[in-house]
Amino acid sequence: MAQNTVLDKLASAQNIRNTESNKELAKQITGTGDKKAVAELIANLNNKAVQSDCIKVLYEIGDINPALITNYAPEFLSLLDSKNNRMQWGAMTALDMIAAENAALIYESLGKIMAIADKGSVITKDHCVGILIKLCTHKRYAADAFALFITLLQQCPPNQVPMYAEQALPVITKDNKEVFIRTLQARLPDIEKEPKKRRIEKVIKKLK
Repeated sequence: MAQNTVLDKLASAQNIRNTESNKELAKQITGTGDKKAVAELIANLNNKAVQSDCIKVLYEIGDINPALITNYAPEFLSLLDSKNNRMQWGAMTALDMIAAENAALIYESLGKIMAIADKGSVITKDHCVGILIKLCTHKRYAADAFALFITLLQQCPPNQVPMYAEQALPVITKDNKEVFIRTLQARLPDIEKEPKKRRIEKVIKKLK
């Protein structure tokens, strides 16, 4: 009789169409610190039958306990090249979860990360911003990461500007405040919805 593996617990294996069971599985794995299960999920990231479930469980694990997946940054970086959009933004999400713990490797890979985000989906861009904000908390990488963030803020879809501005607030300093405010002010005319405009104006007001 075949031994049960973590793959048997994935939503697809149980014919479950929602993602809640994968979230629960991530909680179980983090609760027990099951490194073997994590390794098995990583090993199946290119298995088309279960790869979507695997990446979902992995980034949910990262959200709870980044240490369990941080050593797999190279695998997630490789997955950014996937032609499957779900896998691409899933990999970016996983990298976002571990950016604070694996800052050096993530920083070295920023060229690739930014290129993928530039052409990627909104979710891909969202998690690229998450990565940059986390790198901004490291003194060694802050200047470069913030410069890339500003470029992304200048070019991102208008609907994303308020969220990105709010996310950046914790890493705004006296040295980068002016360029941040100028960038937000320049984007204001692009924002059509008044509630979103007010969110940006609120961020600017906090910094003045």
